[in-house]
Amino acid sequence: MPERPTDLELRRRQFKGQMSTVHTRRQQAVCVRRAYKRYGTKSNPYIILDGLNMTVPKGCIYGLLGASGCGKTTLLNCIVGRKRLNSGELWVLGGTPGSRGSGVPGPRVGYMPQEIALYGEFTIRETLKYFGWIANMTTSQVDAKVDFFINFLMLPDAGRQVKNLSGGQQRRVSLAATLIHEPELLILDEPTVGVDPILRTSIWNHLVEITKHGRTTVIITTHYIDETRQAHLIGLMRGGYFLAEESPEKLIQQFNAESLEDVFLKLSVIQNMGKRRRSSIAQTVTENIHVPTLPGGGAVNEGAVLDDELGGEISGEFGDNVSMNSRTGRVSIAPEPSADHPPELPPEEEPEVSWRDHLKIVKMHHMHALIWKNFLWMWRNIPMMMFVIGLPVGQAILFCMAIGKDPKDVRISVINNEINYPSEQCRATLDCNATRLSCTYLEYIRQNYSLDLTYYGTEEEARRSVVRGNSWAVMVVNSNFSDSLRNRLEYGKDVDQGDLFGSTIAVYPDKSNENIATYLTRDLLFGFVNFFSSYLTSCDVSPRIASLPIRWGTPVYGYENPNFTDFAAPGVVLTIIFFMAVALTSGAMLIERNEGILERSLVNGISGVELLSSQIFTQFIVMLGQTIMVLLVVFVFFALTQEGSWILVFTITLLAGMCGMCFGFVVSCSCDTERTATYMALGSFLPIVMLCGIIWPIEAMDTYLKYISAVLPLTQATDSMRCVLARGWGMSNPVVYQGFISLIVWIIVFLTISILVLKFKKG
Repeated sequence: MPERPTDLELRRRQFKGQMSTVHTRRQQAVCVRRAYKRYGTKSNPYIILDGLNMTVPKGCIYGLLGASGCGKTTLLNCIVGRKRLNSGELWVLGGTPGSRGSGVPGPRVGYMPQEIALYGEFTIRETLKYFGWIANMTTSQVDAKVDFFINFLMLPDAGRQVKNLSGGQQRRVSLAATLIHEPELLILDEPTVGVDPILRTSIWNHLVEITKHGRTTVIITTHYIDETRQAHLIGLMRGGYFLAEESPEKLIQQFNAESLEDVFLKLSVIQNMGKRRRSSIAQTVTENIHVPTLPGGGAVNEGAVLDDELGGEISGEFGDNVSMNSRTGRVSIAPEPSADHPPELPPEEEPEVSWRDHLKIVKMHHMHALIWKNFLWMWRNIPMMMFVIGLPVGQAILFCMAIGKDPKDVRISVINNEINYPSEQCRATLDCNATRLSCTYLEYIRQNYSLDLTYYGTEEEARRSVVRGNSWAVMVVNSNFSDSLRNRLEYGKDVDQGDLFGSTIAVYPDKSNENIATYLTRDLLFGFVNFFSSYLTSCDVSPRIASLPIRWGTPVYGYENPNFTDFAAPGVVLTIIFFMAVALTSGAMLIERNEGILERSLVNGISGVELLSSQIFTQFIVMLGQTIMVLLVVFVFFALTQEGSWILVFTITLLAGMCGMCFGFVVSCSCDTERTATYMALGSFLPIVMLCGIIWPIEAMDTYLKYISAVLPLTQATDSMRCVLARGWGMSNPVVYQGFISLIVWIIVFLTISILVLKFKKG
């Protein structure tokens, strides 16, 4: 029995054939070493890639085969720079994906994902124009390519919208969008699904043709295993690593198999030998595999059972070694190493990057393509855009019509004992000798305060109406009210208790509704003061006798009779614009993200800064229209108070919209689904409305809530706009400019968070 291999020998065998030098790295299109990728937690990991090694030479077609869920798509996402390995090393086209100057993600790579990842509202020509412009192609170059792909991929008229195409035609458009700029590395994830055999053959012939001169490399995954016989190399992937990486013909020859499916099956069975004894079925499947003498002198006979306790290795002289690690049970076929030592990986070569490249935050051809795409999407969705612009206008109209006005037609149950109701009606006469002053007072408040007075014969009936919810208060007037009121005025401090009681009107309100109760109290008190002043004037007595010993002068700011609408309008306008911007931007970004368009654009080299900048530009135009229309409705049509600068009001409203737009970016970048984004946006609505002083003064809050309120986005902005509108203050006042500063700071914070999330949220 041969000696058990040492740990060093096992390590050498595990990494055999993985020698890497600066020279060989430059020759490879893709080079992956010891790749490890997991999801979940460290205590409960879900391993996707487990020590995977992969080498893709330049100018070849590489077929990546494996069952669903084996890690193919994750590996491709790592290659294009959209996911990161937990450990291991990866080079693509000579550099690390994502490093400056590598071109990956970027125009050097063409990526076709499994999903369609196209705008359904765009035509074929518009779709290809967008991806061509991203790659810095001219319009004439794109048009020439469009004509070529229409013929080559048997597509319908270029003016057809993508959503009106069949599934197979949509995948062909997706393939054309990948091929249009002739990238150095093509990564095609299931490109031939839903394609008829003739067109599939044509696509493969085209891939063979473009790789002939070594300028283009293709990595392709497919469910049709045998169609990869046209590939130069194939990688058979299972369980997070490669079972084999060799040319199709050589694998079929080595395993004496009829097809690649047979090779894959046999390798899978051999892989399972390290985990359990072979069943009778496995014995039958593998009995045709020839396993010659081991390099170390030992041998494994054909059909031999590999015991779990002993472990061991299977190897054969196929030009490659079939090896099984006795500890892990892994099977692999890899080229024979040319040295006796494990590979030493040299430091990564740094691409030459000029100082000008560091200053290029955005590329103009990227911005042109993105802005054009955003406006085209809006143009193709005119009904929705009309709704988006009209919705805040409707909300502003509803606010002005429904909020802040005094209650009208508030019903009061009256028992006037000065008249014999119902046989005698109440007649109002205002003179010094009037015998029915109660009628004059009641008529006065009915006309001037829009109160609905309902007369009852008994106090019991009046109370019953309040109990049933038919009225908001009961008023009881004594039978000697007029005489007692005159005596109270005439005798002053000498008036007796009977006159004091008789001149008092008893009111029993329903205070279940605090707002109505407050307004009712105000109307009855002010109504009586005004009525009594008029009565005193008719008696040639100074009306100041009836007033309180407090003189209210002309208001410094505002009006003598302010309304709640003027108080709430600044905060409501800012809130409408803020949250409409949140909904618009988060919705647009999530649509692109969930349909795969965002990911595809990022792979093509679009940066997070460019993406956000283009969205800000296009959404700003929409928000500009919303802002103008809302301000016109509130301050022109409904004529709410506006004492300050229109420029300041307009600017702070735009800044609030910008802040909401950037918060929408945070929502869309942080959330994976529309449902989660909706919860996050709605969850932030009430705290902002309640804590920012929009509907209730901050001074009424608890102390700790005041500190929280002070740092929220709309708190200082609302105070600032309120001071501009009601007080006419300008930017020289700290309250005003602090609102502007607060919004600008929050815009920067939200933008920074969005860029960081886009940059680092790659799985």
